[in-house]
Amino acid sequence: MAYATETRTAAFGLTAVVGNITAQVSEFFAKRKVYANTINELEALNDRELADLGIARSMIKRVAIEAAYGA
Repeated sequence: MAYATETRTAAFGLTAVVGNITAQVSEFFAKRKVYANTINELEALNDRELADLGIARSMIKRVAIEAAYGA
């Protein structure tokens, strides 16, 4: 005699909503941390070090956005 068992673990209702919101908030803070760390690290460099990297001081925020959000 053979038995087949299929188990699905899908979250529905309030649990799914809370889990989704938690994941989104966690992702937001992780990206924000990458952004802030990139800003801090690049601003700590002098102009010559930035030039070696091919980054002007005015480009720091844009580089940080690309690093964190991929835009």
